[in-house]
Amino acid sequence: MAIENGVGSLPLQLAPRPVESVRCFVRQPILDVRGRVHGYELIFRGGPQSYFRGDGDLATRSTLDGTVLFGLDRLTRGLPVFLKCTPEALTELLVEILLPSMTTLELQTAWFTGAKMIDLCRGLKRDGFRLALDRFCCQKGFEGLIEIADFIMVDLASLSESGRSYLRHHLRSTPATLVAINVHTREDYRAALNEGFTLFQGFYFCQVEVMKTATVPANFASHVRLLDYLRRDTLEINEVARILMLDTALTYRLLRLVNSALIAMRQEIRSIESALMIVGEEMFRRMATLAIATELGGGSTEELVQMALVRARFCDRAASEYALCGEEQYLLGMLSLVPAMLMVPMDDLLRNLPLRPAICDALRGVHNEERIALDWLESYERGDWAACDKMVAAHGLYVEELKDCFVEALHWAEAAVKVSR
Repeated sequence: MAIENGVGSLPLQLAPRPVESVRCFVRQPILDVRGRVHGYELIFRGGPQSYFRGDGDLATRSTLDGTVLFGLDRLTRGLPVFLKCTPEALTELLVEILLPSMTTLELQTAWFTGAKMIDLCRGLKRDGFRLALDRFCCQKGFEGLIEIADFIMVDLASLSESGRSYLRHHLRSTPATLVAINVHTREDYRAALNEGFTLFQGFYFCQVEVMKTATVPANFASHVRLLDYLRRDTLEINEVARILMLDTALTYRLLRLVNSALIAMRQEIRSIESALMIVGEEMFRRMATLAIATELGGGSTEELVQMALVRARFCDRAASEYALCGEEQYLLGMLSLVPAMLMVPMDDLLRNLPLRPAICDALRGVHNEERIALDWLESYERGDWAACDKMVAAHGLYVEELKDCFVEALHWAEAAVKVSR
């Protein structure tokens, strides 16, 4: 077989990953009196440095989105997470994307004054979240927060021994656990231990660990369209699904959310529509809002986005040739590039995706029936015509139909990602 079409005669090339597509988190352990890790504080950083320069609300949104994209089990080894939280993340209910039983929300007391905000915090407590008062100092007007706090975090570097003594006296009736932060020396640790602190955080125990995690490139065009839909009172599942078909990043987040402990449902997903119905409108709105707010400001690898869409569209179009489910084949083609996007092994990703075993095997590279179209396309992308010929002979494929599917998918994907910035 000779393939003459110039459109597919060369393998697709991937552009180098931009710096903006690598997301960094600082993970610092919080230890108990026996030196065991009680949980991790997770903080977003704009780059590989161990500090953050930028908007605090963006950092909170990025951290929340990261828990959806990468999973708390990976970021905190399944231990409780402590997250710094802005008033916006609470009032917009974005924190409800998290599993309450594993999450402690760190509140800076200066931001959470007033009866309305305290009532909101009480509601989060009823939902199962724990609350921590971050860098707390004895100030009037915060009695309402003290009453509902599970943890009170005290900065050893900002308070003298007498100041800490006064604070402990002021807090003597509260059941909240006292956490000593900025414990940098052995003397700091001994002082905190003698003063009744039972949890500790600081460089004395270990250095801050910077975790680099690559992001799935976002399709800017689909984000703009989805923003318009999110403004509406009611979402049309079919319309939203069509938008998600153009966005690998949001589709991957949606599937992760379906399979998360928050949804607590183990069900195989064969289409984007079924995933949306399981997650529900409110949860999807929060997930999409977080993702879009996080991604719109960053760079994306357009070539990788387009390649994922080409594979998805091609597998969907070719599915009818093998009596396969087009919607499921679409997911197969799209997800086949997620390991390259995240720089994570496919097996690690599949543990968190609610897909049929046969589709999981196909994504691992097993040459089963579900993978026929993707196998042919990958060989076609590489210009491996001998492999294409072998598959055509083995499966009775129609070369012209496959070529037409590829060219149509290529033009369709180009149009999908083409948007003026």
